[in-house]
Amino acid sequence: MKKYLIKNCRRIGMSLLGVIICAVSVGVFKRAALGVDPFQSFMSGMDALIPIGFGTLYMIVNAVLLLFSLIVDRHNIGMATFINLFLLGYITQFSYEFLQWLIPEPSMVIRIICLIVGIVVICFGSALYMTADLGVSTYDAVAIVMSGKWHWGKFKYIRIATDLVCVIAGCGLFLLAGHEIGEIPTIAGVGTIVTAFFMGPLIEFFNEKVARPMLNSGREEAI
Repeated sequence: MKKYLIKNCRRIGMSLLGVIICAVSVGVFKRAALGVDPFQSFMSGMDALIPIGFGTLYMIVNAVLLLFSLIVDRHNIGMATFINLFLLGYITQFSYEFLQWLIPEPSMVIRIICLIVGIVVICFGSALYMTADLGVSTYDAVAIVMSGKWHWGKFKYIRIATDLVCVIAGCGLFLLAGHEIGEIPTIAGVGTIVTAFFMGPLIEFFNEKVARPMLNSGREEAI
């Protein structure tokens, strides 16, 4: 029983810390204004069009996606899903607003530094969150359902398709909100491309070097 409790407390802690770190990193990405990951591109478009706080908007959109998962396949929903749902948007909003105050007019060098920091930090947070294995985000669950339950194709191809839909929809909403085409790279730019190529290897690096040893150390202490 003691071993079980220690293991699960460690997993809950890693999930919570991972989501918080990911949320802060999204705020850093937004301050860099060089493009964010595909789902956040969609959320940036929604945020530009709908006049409510980003945290509340994020929770509403994810609640809709959560409803989809609860109806179609509950297997991928866990504690971490709800941590992500209720915390990530508000922490991102706070982080971004704090960085706007701290760096009101960032130079291109500072924006590039923010982008690099954002990529490294989001990969570290994702490694903690994924290794804890207490459920996936509501957006991740959509591609998993389409590939695993509906058998529409391999996960990697379904994920590329859903990412493309998010980027296109986000850009469309961004333009509908009154922004210029030249401003699109701030939500779907080099950062979006870089995350597509570098997040996987970096997440696996942090999985091997930090997240898995952290989880396993909890198991060893319980023996």
